[in-house]
Amino acid sequence: MKVKIESSKITKPFYEDIPPPTKSYILPLSVFDKVTYEAHIAVIYAYRPPTPPNAAIQLGLQKALASYREWAGRLGKDDHKNPVILLNDEGVRFVEASSDSTLDKIIPFRPSSSLLNLHPSLNNVVELVQVQVTRFTCGSLVVGFTAHHTVADGHSTSNFLVAWGQACRGLAINSVLHDRTIFNPRNPPLVEYEHKGAEFMSKFVKKENSLNETHHVSEDIVVHKVHFTIEFLAKLKAKASSMNNNNNRPYSTFKSLVAHLWRVITKARGLSGFETTHIRVSVNGRTRLNPRVPNEYFGNLVLWAFPTAKVKDLLTEPLPYATKLIHDAVIKVNNNYFRSFIDFANHKVKEEDLIPTSDMSKHILCPNLEVDSWLRFPFYDLDFGTGCPYMFMPSYFPTEGMMFLLPSFIGDGSIDVFIPLFQDNLPTFKKICYSLDLLENY
Repeated sequence: MKVKIESSKITKPFYEDIPPPTKSYILPLSVFDKVTYEAHIAVIYAYRPPTPPNAAIQLGLQKALASYREWAGRLGKDDHKNPVILLNDEGVRFVEASSDSTLDKIIPFRPSSSLLNLHPSLNNVVELVQVQVTRFTCGSLVVGFTAHHTVADGHSTSNFLVAWGQACRGLAINSVLHDRTIFNPRNPPLVEYEHKGAEFMSKFVKKENSLNETHHVSEDIVVHKVHFTIEFLAKLKAKASSMNNNNNRPYSTFKSLVAHLWRVITKARGLSGFETTHIRVSVNGRTRLNPRVPNEYFGNLVLWAFPTAKVKDLLTEPLPYATKLIHDAVIKVNNNYFRSFIDFANHKVKEEDLIPTSDMSKHILCPNLEVDSWLRFPFYDLDFGTGCPYMFMPSYFPTEGMMFLLPSFIGDGSIDVFIPLFQDNLPTFKKICYSLDLLENY
């Protein structure tokens, strides 16, 4: 895929109905912002013709930035060396590009490094949002969007993307809650859970993990896309829930599928039965904190559950065993857990010189996994005025064991999963990924 950059410029907020701010402000980061991934995340949209002109897309972006000033700012430090967002309207990166081919020659998009041509580089970026619009000779449009995770989680970012589309269509932008100071620690603090080893770790542990990873880096990692039909998901959910005592309620499709993938990937990796494996599962605090935090809250509000098992137990016990592990671990990340985290993050992190366990520089997660679910985010609602995208996907993230789940572009409730694996593990994975019974014979 040959992509030519036509222009690259900074675009700033456009204050259409209100006077622009007269000075910069400092927005302190919340404890949830500080514990998340300190990196840009990239996604890719594809649109069929007709599509709006680049100028209309850019103007809509500028209008949306007026309501989401954080994206147009910069990360920095206050006078006390605390991390903050500088609300200075320095702007975001807007890139116009073209390709000399038709989009149907590269559709469906395969997870490969060629996707990196469809959005700006994620390395050494000062802008907190970057946009690249790439035009194809057939009239199709691809929009590559990158955003710094420190500023906002997937929920908030998807709300911004919806607002961008609203601005392009001349609609009022949905309300936004910007106050990041609402997560106050209790007095006295009450740390009820173990957060060291979950959200935080010692700097020495990170150094040791980095040393252990170096001999794996040369391994060949391939990002494999697998499609699960609604028929398969229904069978999987029924099997995962067959021994469920959860008030006779079936486990969710998400938990059933993640449990299945946990077992399949563990089998494909060929791990020793005595090894321990866990999954890092994102848990949205908006629905768990009491009082509930509005969906309009803009920022990060995610912690993680860590269901854990011995490899032998995971593969010899039936599917409901793994599903229950995930269900129970997620349930425990409740209001009390979030409050405990807030107290710990405010009182213990500096005292014990701890750092977040979230680390995008880590390339190998084996024997563990991480799952990022985008199943409930309205990413497909980014409509610039000529219709919603017909395809949406993450960019190329070759971190072994980091899975992305998202609704299939088919739109029938089926799910696509992007799974980075070692090349040597891929044949076994392909052989068993649609089997519901093979693992019982481990």
